[in-house]
Amino acid sequence: MTAAGVFQIALFLGLILVCAKPLGAYMANVFEGRRTFMHPALRWLEALTYKVIGVKEDVEQRWIQYTASLLSFSVFGFLAVYLLQRAQAFLPFNPQRFGAGNVSPDLAFNTAVAFMTNTNWQAYAGEATLSYFVQMAALAVQNFASAAAGIAVAIAVVRGFARRETRTIGNFWVDVTRATVYVLLPLSMIGALFLCSQGVVQNLKPYTAVATVEGAQQTIAQGPVASQEAIKELGTNGGGFFNANSAHPFENPTPLANLFEMFLIFLIPGALTYTFGRMVRDTRQGWALFAAFSVMFLGGAFVAYGFEQSGNPLLARLGVQTLATENQPGGNMEGKEVRFGIANSALFATITTDASCGAVNSMHDSFTPLAGMVPMFNIMTGEVIFGGVGAGLYGILLYCILAVFISGLMVGRTPEYLGKKIEQKEVKMAMLAVIATAFSILVFAALSSVLTFPAKGYWNPPGPAIANINNSGPHGFSEILYAYVSATGNNGSAFAGINANTPWYNLTIGLAMLIGRFLFLIPLLAAAGSLAAKKTIPTTSGTFPTHGPLFVGLLVGVVVIVGALTFFPALSLGPIVEHYLMHSGKLFSVALPLLGR
Repeated sequence: MTAAGVFQIALFLGLILVCAKPLGAYMANVFEGRRTFMHPALRWLEALTYKVIGVKEDVEQRWIQYTASLLSFSVFGFLAVYLLQRAQAFLPFNPQRFGAGNVSPDLAFNTAVAFMTNTNWQAYAGEATLSYFVQMAALAVQNFASAAAGIAVAIAVVRGFARRETRTIGNFWVDVTRATVYVLLPLSMIGALFLCSQGVVQNLKPYTAVATVEGAQQTIAQGPVASQEAIKELGTNGGGFFNANSAHPFENPTPLANLFEMFLIFLIPGALTYTFGRMVRDTRQGWALFAAFSVMFLGGAFVAYGFEQSGNPLLARLGVQTLATENQPGGNMEGKEVRFGIANSALFATITTDASCGAVNSMHDSFTPLAGMVPMFNIMTGEVIFGGVGAGLYGILLYCILAVFISGLMVGRTPEYLGKKIEQKEVKMAMLAVIATAFSILVFAALSSVLTFPAKGYWNPPGPAIANINNSGPHGFSEILYAYVSATGNNGSAFAGINANTPWYNLTIGLAMLIGRFLFLIPLLAAAGSLAAKKTIPTTSGTFPTHGPLFVGLLVGVVVIVGALTFFPALSLGPIVEHYLMHSGKLFSVALPLLGR
């Protein structure tokens, strides 16, 4: 690792830290219904929205009503995205004349689920598949909707801890409206303008055909990119306008744009920790969560950076160095943009998988085994290392329930968190969420590793599901495992070495995204409803403090250990064994067959 690389990581975290308090305080005021400096400009839009949808902002909902509203909102979003894809041939702003044939029914299902669940998994190349209208009216709009829904759920869960002896946890429609109007829209507008200043494309022109220096013909894709790019990062959505995502120079043209995009990914998740502290009337609790996030983030960033900087020892052996003592000269630059280098590529990979974003500026498939394991393990934790907008906060609160439950078992005392007794129902709901996501990842990955499809019929191409991976051995298994980890974790990034645009993968990955979103959210909302109805218990000398270094360490330990115990066997079959095989002189790459012998 270099001093410049370490400085870049520290600078990034410093920017998030500086912005956490002011933005967090602003969001606390927004969701508690207090007037802010944005109300003179935007209150009319909020009020108009309530009038159009027929919602009274002073009427609150119980957790079952809140959940029903979330589900109906999500179903409508799914149907809208699906139908717009299938009807794109008849819609405006389609200069390339893309038709329904570009989007098969199974691909349209997968994409609609992906954008509805804030996963944004893309089994297609955007610039060769979807019209400008679909990119804007379906995908970009759903980027706002799914992000706002995640923030709303997080705020509802926080109210469960903050309130006492009440049956309501807020109003879903009010929370979604406020998240969109006062948070996502203003920040996205500022972000889009800044990205345009850096050279990100924003137009509605047809693709441009040009002649290259060699005399060949090349088609340059373009479109309304900056407006989608801003909310893609800010809402931790991750779905790119282009297939190359944030590695594409039209999405991410400069080092400053790269830093800004990473900043947008962590901006709201970092600030929500302070919002949490303000709403529970103890900002120390919010800073404790921020500290836990930061410890886990830095650990992953430096592990990924270190292994990428060391590179592939086998390539070093083929040069001047020896396998046992030297590293690959310059580190591992495979699959990376030269303008970003190793430090910013490893940092971006860590950030985008700590959050449920999934945007990429390098190919995770080309990382060294243990560096590639970092993004995978980040998602396996439930993406609670800052996490997605809202998702990171309600995810870490789930682990807070588990952490105080474990600490209570250690001392033989009923666990408490923020003055609320953590009892059977809350622990059961937390464990249901953890088990459901683990089940989805492990079962779908196992099935895709062994199933064989018939030679004819809907499930073509024939043969095993593993026929769609580009690498054999443990690396091929990692490609399959990562796909279902990413889908269930609502991340959306991929190892990029797997052809996922087949009926099997489109449908099973779609199911994994639904499980990861709703079988995680619903138990947490149930727990929030239970907590809101409870009395607050006075703090005593026996109360375990949840704002100090001891709790931060316990919380980090629970997150890491639960993830390690659940997924260690799968990781052992993938990146861990690949690491040792690499050091013994064997690779699993179709591009370098001789080096794998």
